[in-house]
Amino acid sequence: MFALEREHFAVDHVLLGQEALDCLVTQVFDLVVLDVGLPDLNGFEVLKQLRQTSQVPVLFLTARQDEVDRILGLELGGDDYVIKPFSPREVVARIRAILKRLSPRADDSSTSLWQLDEAAARILFRGAALTLTRSEFRILSALLKHPGQVFTRAQLLDICDSDEDSFERSVDTHIKTLRAKLRPLDGESLIATRRGIGYYLES
Repeated sequence: MFALEREHFAVDHVLLGQEALDCLVTQVFDLVVLDVGLPDLNGFEVLKQLRQTSQVPVLFLTARQDEVDRILGLELGGDDYVIKPFSPREVVARIRAILKRLSPRADDSSTSLWQLDEAAARILFRGAALTLTRSEFRILSALLKHPGQVFTRAQLLDICDSDEDSFERSVDTHIKTLRAKLRPLDGESLIATRRGIGYYLES
């Protein structure tokens, strides 16, 4: 954790698998470092539950050197694997490599449709500037930064961070208006619904 903070990563640290799953429901993270040997849930079980709602990248930490465990971790949706004992510098390097590999490229067809200008609080789709409210901008920005990741209504409500948005159903209203604004540009279907969970941007 200290090695990551020294490299200017913002870090949240929990000791139990269930605590991690709870955090991932209410907060948005760019990457998860997951220890296989947790006191409550097995790290593989944590990842299995996590993958039901999120495609956030995961780096495993483990003392096991069995190749079966390594394959299992990656087949469940892990992005990389570090065996203990390890150098903190190696963990930092692997995290940077994962984030670089998964960051949107300018020539990706799924991302070239969009232009996000956070400094100007502006989003363009197919070259056309969208007229967005503050909450709509925040929701769409979050979806753009994490294409394919499912956001619950509670997460999007926190992202709005507005006194006017005090009920989770207000998120549905924002999604509806965002789709309406994208409809003339043939982008309505890109904001998809995961029934019973929340919303995500088609990647």
